[in-house]
Amino acid sequence: MPKTRKLALMAMFTAASLIVFVIEAQIPAPIPVPGVKLGLANIVTLIAMVMLGRREAGLILLVRIAMGSMFTGGVSAFIFSIAGGALAYAVMCLTLKLFPEKLLWVVSVLGAIAHNLGQLIAAIIITKTSSLMLYAPVLLASAVVTGAFTGLAAMYLTQRLDKRVG
Repeated sequence: MPKTRKLALMAMFTAASLIVFVIEAQIPAPIPVPGVKLGLANIVTLIAMVMLGRREAGLILLVRIAMGSMFTGGVSAFIFSIAGGALAYAVMCLTLKLFPEKLLWVVSVLGAIAHNLGQLIAAIIITKTSSLMLYAPVLLASAVVTGAFTGLAAMYLTQRLDKRVG
């Protein structure tokens, strides 16, 4: 893929993920537990991983976290987003090659679990309150559900986009 085309796609994916992130921030959480959200911007991250590569997806994710935090919540939002995002990104990078593309939803579920774990660890470190681990079962269950949804959406969209973009 030519460098200019790749850069244009990276910019497009970054803009799309930022838009989805900002819109999702306006949607009430599906359940009233801190840290539970749909994670729809991860659809774009997964598509970028498959279509552009892990490094490019990481750059897109980093820009989205930085800009999204500025738009929606400031420093605390950045700390939790970077903690969850970095751990999720690492897990998805490690597992992406282990599963065929038709099991991208599994990579997404593992990433969602890692994301919630990263945020939970950050919250425990910041608050020095280990009892926050009581949220772990709810966060794990929500990660499985939302991760499967975002993974299936990314699989479907990757199949459709691959024919048009790739």
